[in-house]
Amino acid sequence: MSVSYWEHQTWLSAIDYTIVGSGIVGLNAALRLREKFPKARILILEKGILPQGASTKNAGFACFGSLSEILDDLTSHSEEEVVALVKQRIDGLTLLRETLGDATLDYQELGGYELFTHQDEVLYQHCLQQLEKINTLLYPLFGGPVYSTKENTFGFQQIQGQYIYNAFEGQIDTGKMMEGLVQLALSKGIKILNGVRVTRFEEENGLVNVVTDAFTLQTDQLLIATNGFASQLGLQQVQPARAQVLITKPIPDLKIQGTFHLDKGYYYFRNINNRILFGGGRNLDFKAEETTELGQTEIVQNELERLLKEVILPDTPFEIDRRWSGIMGVGSQKKPILQSTSNRIHAGVRLGGMGVAIGSQVGRDLADLVSQ
Repeated sequence: MSVSYWEHQTWLSAIDYTIVGSGIVGLNAALRLREKFPKARILILEKGILPQGASTKNAGFACFGSLSEILDDLTSHSEEEVVALVKQRIDGLTLLRETLGDATLDYQELGGYELFTHQDEVLYQHCLQQLEKINTLLYPLFGGPVYSTKENTFGFQQIQGQYIYNAFEGQIDTGKMMEGLVQLALSKGIKILNGVRVTRFEEENGLVNVVTDAFTLQTDQLLIATNGFASQLGLQQVQPARAQVLITKPIPDLKIQGTFHLDKGYYYFRNINNRILFGGGRNLDFKAEETTELGQTEIVQNELERLLKEVILPDTPFEIDRRWSGIMGVGSQKKPILQSTSNRIHAGVRLGGMGVAIGSQVGRDLADLVSQ
């Protein structure tokens, strides 16, 4: 791409802060930088026409973890670490709501439900046995019990007779969230260039040279917010994890309300505009889903459709409207990576599938690295 004088002067010169990735983290990092440095020139580079990873692909769960997820976290984290993770998610959701407002997000607190199939009897009993212990553990964060049991009022089949219910779980409209963040960033003079893939970068003469597939620019500070794609820019501690999703066409008189988790959170579904949005299944073939390729596989899509037909909508005809996938960033620990590899290069990645909950705070923390 040949860049004109005007293009260079207006968009690509004297850049103070360049952010790679226009998802939740990248946009919040830019907003935080604008707070700190009102006159700075801030540029976001995004390889997709829209945010390419998971920020516009997720199910819109404003959640902090189902009971089985919390118990699973306790197998690899201490109680103090798990409480800190949950607090981080709660605080992040509060920040997101404060940044955009509940009306913009279409935030609704309809509660969350965890379902257990008949085959999950051992896990179900374990969760029931540990329910009060986890409520006690999380009591200081909520001031009351988080998890309780409820009868199967939505008519799901092939599941245990009771759900485990979380009254504090909410949901948002993912598209409205991202549109709101983009509009807010643009209103504050933050420039966003889409369709630009960063291929490499290096420090030279007190600046960072950023090479893209369209042009090269120089910036004083570089912030990497690519999460699931972070390994492509040298952050090997982040493993990509694809999540496949489908959504039905509108279903008349759909009674299902709230957010729903199944199989330790590996499956999740909700009602959005009288459609069932249903995603998950990467546990069917972890290796195949360790990819940055957006697409679907027959094994996952077939299982999503089977669960829709046999468990979620057993007596309701439905048609699939569309399918998509998003790329999360995961690793051996749930704690995100916030690090500076030099005085000029910084990263905020590995959100562990909790981007909606923690992305806002991770973005702000990433921006704060530049002054440390």
